[in-house]
Amino acid sequence: MFKLKIVISITIFLILFVITSIIKNQTRITEKKLYKLSQQIALKEKNINDAQLDFYFLTSPAELEKKVEILGLKNYSPIHNSKIFLNFSSFIKIQKKISLFNYQNEKKTKKN
Repeated sequence: MFKLKIVISITIFLILFVITSIIKNQTRITEKKLYKLSQQIALKEKNINDAQLDFYFLTSPAELEKKVEILGLKNYSPIHNSKIFLNFSSFIKIQKKISLFNYQNEKKTKKN
């Protein structure tokens, strides 16, 4: 009876010990993956911030004026607000109107 209790206790202990080792190893692997992913995320965030900084710098009015002077564009004029589209659907609507207008003009010129 006494030996049976010891054998059961040792068996339960060994089973729990093995399960704990397996869980610990899986946790370690998961932590390594998380660390790698967090490094990749940090690198991508840095790249995004650098790209935004470059974009803001390169599109600043002073930089644009310098580029225009370097290229020698004497007839440079900024885009009018009426040519800036807020979304793609408004652009498509205008394109359809223009193409319809051009089509009607072509018909008129062919008739004459």
